[in-house]
Amino acid sequence: MSEYQNDRLLRALHRKPVDRVPVWMMRQAGRYLPEYRAVRRRADFMTMLSTPELAAQVTLQPVDRLGVDAAIVFSDILVVPRAMGMELRIDSGQGPRLLEPIRAPEELRRLRSVIIERDLGYVLEAVRQATVALARRVPLIGFAGAPWTLMAYMVEGEGSKSFAVARRFLHAYPEAARQLLDRLAAVVGEFLLAQAEAGAAVVQVFESWAGLLGPEDYRRWALPALERVLEILRGRVPVIVFAKDGGHVLEPLAELQPHGLSLDWTIDPTGARERLGHRVVLQGNLDPAVLYADPAYIQERTWRMVRAFGVQGYIANLGHGILPDTPPEHAQAFVEAVHGFPVSEFAPVSP
Repeated sequence: MSEYQNDRLLRALHRKPVDRVPVWMMRQAGRYLPEYRAVRRRADFMTMLSTPELAAQVTLQPVDRLGVDAAIVFSDILVVPRAMGMELRIDSGQGPRLLEPIRAPEELRRLRSVIIERDLGYVLEAVRQATVALARRVPLIGFAGAPWTLMAYMVEGEGSKSFAVARRFLHAYPEAARQLLDRLAAVVGEFLLAQAEAGAAVVQVFESWAGLLGPEDYRRWALPALERVLEILRGRVPVIVFAKDGGHVLEPLAELQPHGLSLDWTIDPTGARERLGHRVVLQGNLDPAVLYADPAYIQERTWRMVRAFGVQGYIANLGHGILPDTPPEHAQAFVEAVHGFPVSEFAPVSP
């Protein structure tokens, strides 16, 4: 950890004392920043995603502007289905779409085997270039989507309120669903491991659609696939799991023993601590909409959140990605509020 000029994130993940609470933001390398928009005017999203030099450039922007305690590589969770042969389209003003989604068991044959360096090498090269450019100032976070979340997109084809087609696939074609989840677990695990080997000091798994499944179905379908991902990574790189709308499955997620669990803003921090104790580091969970308020209110809400979580074994973040029209100075106010929190108020807590 000492190899980084700022190792607060890593210290927190290993439950070591910190001088300040570490903070970063999901989607921090994004269009709320004018410097990102300047790059975006020269290249569309897919070009930025596929060009390591551009991806590395925007990865560093929030570190340079905001002073966050970690960078996260600029990428997208749907690069994995793309590597498996599905066409990914991200049009301006629309969400991502996977053309020709998987709708029947026999269509799994269309998916190709993934060779990580060949099919996802542009992401790994972005990680390498960002790692070099960061020069050990802060750690770099790599990421990927969780198997169930990726399967939901691959079957549905695009974002949906209910993902009814994807959920129907689970129950109508259980063997095919299990096969797809197994394949995704292997690819995601190896992809995250490759990012770590390329320079990522931490990886985060985005279970964006945890809330689509009830506790029984999440344990049956999503959890075993996620567990296989974590088994590939265990002992090799610290892992944070973000399960959106996953308050109903916090305990089984903690049983997988990731280093950290990231919470969305609907989960009460005090309640989460009571349920999980200090056996897992917690991350989160300010409502991104709070960043529309004035800086004084941002500080008030941020300090209240930090007090609820406690400063040991905690990483400050938003409860989801920063919203694209957030004023950059308000994002700055959030980071400064976290860093300004008086950590000396809290006595050390035994794990």
